[in-house]
Order: sequence, then structure tokens, then C-alpha cells
Amino acid sequence: MVSMDRLPEFSAHDTSLIRIPDQLDVPVSPRVRRILDSAAMQRLRGISQLGLVAKVYPGATHSRFEHSLGVYRLACQVLQKLLAVESDFSANLTPEDAECFLLVALLHDVGHWPYCHPIEDLQLDWVPRHEELARRLICGGELSKHIESDWRVAPETVADFLAGKQPGSAAAAVLQNVMNGPVDIDKMDYLQRDSLHAGVPYGCNFDVGRLIASLCVGQDQRGLAISEKGKTAAEMMVFARYVMFSEVYWHHAVRSATAMLQRLVFELREQMNPASWLQQSDAEFGANYLSQSQAKPDIQCLADSLFGNRRALYKRVGQFSYMENPELHSALSRLPYSELVEISERFAGRLRSDGVDCGPSAVLIDAPPVKLEVQFRLSVRIEGTENTPKFVPLSTISPVVKSLATEQFDSFVKRVRVLVAPKVAAGLKMNQSEIVERLLESVG
Repeated sequence: MVSMDRLPEFSAHDTSLIRIPDQLDVPVSPRVRRILDSAAMQRLRGISQLGLVAKVYPGATHSRFEHSLGVYRLACQVLQKLLAVESDFSANLTPEDAECFLLVALLHDVGHWPYCHPIEDLQLDWVPRHEELARRLICGGELSKHIESDWRVAPETVADFLAGKQPGSAAAAVLQNVMNGPVDIDKMDYLQRDSLHAGVPYGCNFDVGRLIASLCVGQDQRGLAISEKGKTAAEMMVFARYVMFSEVYWHHAVRSATAMLQRLVFELREQMNPASWLQQSDAEFGANYLSQSQAKPDIQCLADSLFGNRRALYKRVGQFSYMENPELHSALSRLPYSELVEISERFAGRLRSDGVDCGPSAVLIDAPPVKLEVQFRLSVRIEGTENTPKFVPLSTISPVVKSLATEQFDSFVKRVRVLVAPKVAAGLKMNQSEIVERLLESVG
């Protein structure tokens, strides 16, 4: 059983405060401070949370370090809440499980490199997984020494928790769901933080406090649920996630920059060593690619626009959701990236046959990646008679969740887009039906 006074993170005498946007105080104990001051965590100050989103929303330059502090702050709040109101959870949670959870909240992004998620979406054999890089940092060197000397948990246990390995105890499984589930603390923080820095209201319009206050242990005692009072807050979080993907993360210009980065990484795969990415900031990563691209004129414009002194994003000439063109969307979604490159090159060849001056890298196809978004499956605890609660899926009592989260999220929010270099777009005289025809011919 965990006693709150056994965790220095919950003692006002043992903690100091770090202020993060938006006017939030993060309680930091001396041992948490030592984790934050490590080289592995300080590196996250130079890695932006949203990467290329700043090409469209100039304020979206906040770091993964700031986000990590935000997630840790929510971890403290959720742990306090569950310990206070869930007697079985409190009785069964060990100090080691609680400390592991707090460490994972702090370290959940430690293995990220610059532009990590769009590069991981390529699903290339030579690109490492950030969970494996996190394991190396947590289980070796400075972080490992701090964990072994200050915390009652083994570094390997922290890495296993972060990688999603099923814990033995039910209480620890609940906390794993808090870190990675429908209403996890990662989403709670990044939706609001990304919205704040991007300067849009979409991700801020759900009540985090109300949502945390409604959290409870699920029917199987290993998962997370919400009480009835959290229903509206959960619905608003579903809507916030939907709109943030639609208007920010998958904004057409953001996806143009993302497609340019992915093609650049793919074309320079033989020149680059992914092992070096973990030591680089965004600026160092960009400078490296800018330098290496100079030897390949066909892709130099990609690096110049992303990391140089000019902005010349590829232009959208075709766009198709699943509802608009299910045949084309299904044909291109979740293809291996090398196949998308081949299709885009065949499309460029057909444009050349039509008299368009178009190099092989002048056409990019952006499509939903192999990895799907986590679906929103959450139960609501409804108090019954004789103190016997009933658990029902939120989607069965919420038309908002049923329409926005139980269908395949990726098929409706994530569109297939055809993007071409600005000089090609300026001379392209094709309507949407002609683009579709050429694209279907290219798919073969």
C-alpha cells in the first residue's frame, strides 16, 4: 500500500515549483530535479513537440521538455485522486509501482529524436523505435544511476512499463492505462498545450479537472473508466482530438511539410546514420540534412524549404477523404512508404507525358500511415442499486463519441493528398477528375 507521505513528490516541504504555460506550477522533488537535469532530459529542450506544425502555426515551437513536465504534473494529480477514492487500488498499489508511474510520466518522451513521429510513420527497417532508444537511455548511463540511487524501482522495470509490457499487478495495469489509453495524461496535456501554442481554441475546450475528478478503476480492476459526471468532459475531449487532427496535425500545409521531410529522409537514407539522431536537436538535424542534400539537386529544394532560409512548401493539387473517394483512399492508405514513392514517381512520369516539366521528386503522395490512431474505447460507471455499479461503453450513451470515435478515425480525418512542387503547380492545368484518373493509373 502507498502512503502519500512516503512519496516526496507530494510533500510541500520537499518540493520546489517549475512554472510552465499556461500559468501552471509543477511540483518537483530533489530526485525529480536530478532526472530533469540529466543530459538525456535536457536534450528535449531542443526538440519541438510539434515539429513542422510551426511552418503553419508560428507559435507552435514548444518543446518536448515542456510537454514532459505537463504530463508529469497530471500524473501527480491522477495518482492523488485514485489513491484518495479507490480503496482497492490504494490497498494494492506498491510504492515501487507508484514511483515507476511517476518516472514513466517524466521519461515517456526521452527516446524521441527530431521529427520522430513522421519519420517513424515511414515504417522503414533501418529507423529505430523511440521506445528502444528510451530503453537504452533509461537502463544505461546517467539516468540509470539516478534511478538506482534515488528510486525504489529498477530501470528495466521503468523501460518495460514505457514499452507497454503488461505489469503483474492490477493497480499497476490501471496506471499503465492512465499513461496510454483513451483518456491518458499524454493526450490530456498535448491537446491543450498544442492548442495553446498554436493559437487555436480547438484543443482547449474540454475540462481536464472535471475529467480527472471522474476517473475511476474499470470493471476488470485493471483498466480505467469514468463516472457519469465525466461524460461531457470525455465527449469534449473526443471532439477536441478530432478537430485538432483536422485543423492542426493534418492541416494540408502541415502535411505538405511532413511529406517533404519524409521524402527527404527516404532519399538520403544511405547518407544518414539514425544512431546520431538521438544526440541531435531540431536545429542540428536540419543543418545535417541541409548539408547532405546539396549533392542531390533533385531533392535540395526539399531541405532548403524545410531547414533553409526560404519557405516553398509543395502545393496541394488533389485531396480525397474516404467519404469523397473510398476507392482511391483505400488504395493508398497504409501502403509501405516505398510503394507510395513508386506511385508518386509514376504519377510524375504521366505528367511529363502530358508535357509538364516535372522531376521524379516533384510529386509527393501523402496518405494515412500504417499505424492507426488509438480508438476511443472507454466505459462509464453508472451507480446502481445496492452499491453495485454498472459499466457501459461511452459510445452507447454518447452520440458524439459514437460518430467521432468508434468509426475508423484515420479514414475520415486523415486525407490522401497529392502535392507537387510550386513551379509544377503553377503550370498544372488539371482538374480533380483528371488528377484522380492519373492517380488511379499510377496505382496500377
